[in-house]
Amino acid sequence: MSPKLSSNEFTLMKKYIEEKCGISLGEEKAYLIESRLSRLLISSGLSSFSEFYSKIIKQDDKHMTEKIIDAITTNETSWFRDKIPWIILEEVLLPKYINQIRNGEKSKIRIWCAACSTGQEPYSIIMCIDHFLNKNGIKDITLDDFEILATDISSTVLQIAKMGRYDSISIMRGLDQTYKNKYFESQGRVWLIDEKIKNAVRFKAFNLQNSFLLLGKFDIVFCRYVMIYFSKEFKEEIVRKIAYALEDEGLLFIGSSELLNNKDDYFEKNYYQNSPYYRKR
Repeated sequence: MSPKLSSNEFTLMKKYIEEKCGISLGEEKAYLIESRLSRLLISSGLSSFSEFYSKIIKQDDKHMTEKIIDAITTNETSWFRDKIPWIILEEVLLPKYINQIRNGEKSKIRIWCAACSTGQEPYSIIMCIDHFLNKNGIKDITLDDFEILATDISSTVLQIAKMGRYDSISIMRGLDQTYKNKYFESQGRVWLIDEKIKNAVRFKAFNLQNSFLLLGKFDIVFCRYVMIYFSKEFKEEIVRKIAYALEDEGLLFIGSSELLNNKDDYFEKNYYQNSPYYRKR
């Protein structure tokens, strides 16, 4: 029988999880801890969450912490999610960036995909860029002129992303048939992404609680559907750090259902086709 999570144990585990990865769980999410961490608890030879908490605190085992984070994080993602960011990228931003590269204003366009999960979002970015270049017959600008950094706290999802291998269910979620035919190859039950697309993304393990300074400056940051799991204070901290990580007039894309609490301090809200995106002040 699976161990049950008491109110006191929930408080302890909630605090531990928030300290390690920033995820804030309300009491209504106690079932997530109980259901997702029970297997780790049992495999550790323990019978209660109190014992489990004591062990992970005393041992400070980074490997176990990683397993806990992997178990508790939600890695919901899809190709070209929400549609409008890709329309903005293709119709508004890429023509501008290409002119800036040609004019010598920029040597490279840097895009950061934070909380990239299993890679669908950064690969969507690169496919969108490659499709635009091909569609418009652009030869003097290549994927080498774009640097895509994709990060996630979970090493497990990063390994999946780096392989660029997707099953028949994940490949269907949001992927247009044109892109599927052009950029993927079927190998039995899995689909392999084109090597050119895969090699254009650099994946890195990164905790959003850490300093952004070593990541450098970016023209665009995609930080979508991750801040919804954080406390109000941590959300505000991330928005501030993203603003400092952006170049002048750099852009931030968040999820279509998300709101920025302190955006007016750092960003101005822009619209394209009635959909918002955020420009650094």
